[in-house]
Amino acid sequence: MSDTALDLLHRIFGHTAFRGEQAQIVEHVAGGGDALVLMPTGGGKSLCYQIPALLRDGVAIVVSPLIALMQDQVEALRQVGVRAAFLNSTLDAAAAAAVERDLLAGDLDLLYVAPERLLTGRFLSLLERAKLGLFAIDEAHCVSQWGHDFRPEYRQLTVLHERWPDVPRIALTATADAPTRREIVERLALEDAKQFVSSFDRPNIRYTVVPKDGAGTRALLDVLARHPGQSGIVYAMSRKRVEAVAEQLCKAGLKALPYHAGMDAQVRAANQRRFLQEDGIVMVATIAFGMGIDKPDVRFVAHVDLPKSIEGYYQETGRAGRDGGPSEAWLSYGLGDVVSLRQMIEQGDAGGERKQLELRKLDALLGYCESTDCRRQALLRLFGEAHAGACGNCDNCLSPPQSWDGTDAARKALSAIYRTGQRFGVGHLMDVLRGAKTEKVQQFRHGELAVFGVGADLDDRQWRSVFRQLVAGGYVDVDVEHFGALRLTEAARPVLRGEATLRFRSEPKAPPRMRRDRRASEAEAFDLDPASLVRFQSLREWRAQTAREQNVPAYVIFHDATLRAIAEADPADLEDLGRIPGIGSSKLDRYGEAVLQQLFDAA
Repeated sequence: MSDTALDLLHRIFGHTAFRGEQAQIVEHVAGGGDALVLMPTGGGKSLCYQIPALLRDGVAIVVSPLIALMQDQVEALRQVGVRAAFLNSTLDAAAAAAVERDLLAGDLDLLYVAPERLLTGRFLSLLERAKLGLFAIDEAHCVSQWGHDFRPEYRQLTVLHERWPDVPRIALTATADAPTRREIVERLALEDAKQFVSSFDRPNIRYTVVPKDGAGTRALLDVLARHPGQSGIVYAMSRKRVEAVAEQLCKAGLKALPYHAGMDAQVRAANQRRFLQEDGIVMVATIAFGMGIDKPDVRFVAHVDLPKSIEGYYQETGRAGRDGGPSEAWLSYGLGDVVSLRQMIEQGDAGGERKQLELRKLDALLGYCESTDCRRQALLRLFGEAHAGACGNCDNCLSPPQSWDGTDAARKALSAIYRTGQRFGVGHLMDVLRGAKTEKVQQFRHGELAVFGVGADLDDRQWRSVFRQLVAGGYVDVDVEHFGALRLTEAARPVLRGEATLRFRSEPKAPPRMRRDRRASEAEAFDLDPASLVRFQSLREWRAQTAREQNVPAYVIFHDATLRAIAEADPADLEDLGRIPGIGSSKLDRYGEAVLQQLFDAA
């Protein structure tokens, strides 16, 4: 790698060395080569095209799918002295014209644009008159019609290669399994591009999956109690659920905001801005709050309902810990989630082939939830990446689940499904098995069945676990057309005949809630000694005020990781401050004196 690239990395971005394959990618693209880069969220994809953009003559055109994402990235670049701009619908005619003049005059290093605008005849003609350095296609998985973020315009981006064959292209994504990877290559005509595939492992994220246990938001509050004063995202399946959870968290004293597509657009945008600009906000959202969330210091992502697919789950959890700091991905789910998602899929407008694919992905996620293996091993298998397991940072590795011989319980459950006519859901089946004389049991005379009361030795929590694992194992299917009724599959036959045995994972009991001193909890959460924590909190307050004054996300001023390093080092002068990672020359000039004053005031 040339000293020029390393100099740019240090002088502009404040880092002394590249990570992973960044150096090779930068060298390849800066030298004029095409590249496909697959790198996990937080792996440093942006630098892979931003530094080549500064090394090459001409402007880099960055194709970005979301307005909010491109605006934040442009602001972050401007903060470090890079000539960056965007063209999108938020600009009035005069502002857009000014950006176009800068483009033609060669006064831009990077120009961000949405694919819809790029493909217009007017914009392509504009590019014909500009000096182009490279094309960067971000979120390249949007090209896949089988993916969860499909954007049809992405399929037309081959026009870039056709019209400017000598301008190098770099396509980047954080979520692409092998089929999606092949589709990106084919649809973007990148057959000759060099592929850089990093590990998709996010070792800083702790994965935990728990069953819904009738505890409401209590379990979620326990998770959030581990992250006092920290930012996070809570994903829920429906708009109604988002509103309810956000309200409950607010009542518990947390700064929680709702976000979903049914909200007033201005309120929704204001909530997103608060999440990006303030510290300690918990955003409760549907997946409408998704791609383009570039906030690096999200310390937790919690799912209070089952996501739609394991790919979606991986991408959503990947929004935690982009800065490499310790983070948590927590998922709570129940069989009711499976019923709801199956209904959404089967009653949707997609074609039969697409529906079958989505159902298979849902089954894969359910299998992941019920697995006793290392979570990280199961997730990485999705991307064709082998992992030895025993990661030491997931629930199954930290507290290996116990198992029990569930053959007898399984046969009772399967018999109850069969003898009640395969027309009822879990709640009624449990009533039959436990001998509850409910109105429904009496109405259908199920108290007269041989299976009535044979499962009184297990409680509701245990029976729910049995039914979930029977569905996950493929022994039982969910009939969404009959309100979530359970039906037997062919795989159930050997179990009913006594020809197969089953083992089920034991569900751990929920730990008791613990009240902890808030200040001690924050020190523990941020991994700081008391004196450093005081400096860190002072710096965060200064950063929040500065971000509000500039109307920019707080993290474009400084990342939490940088503030933490400053707080721990307690630099005495600008020279000491300039040695801290993440502080380039532009930010040192811009904020150095203010940071030192803040440290002095906090002493």
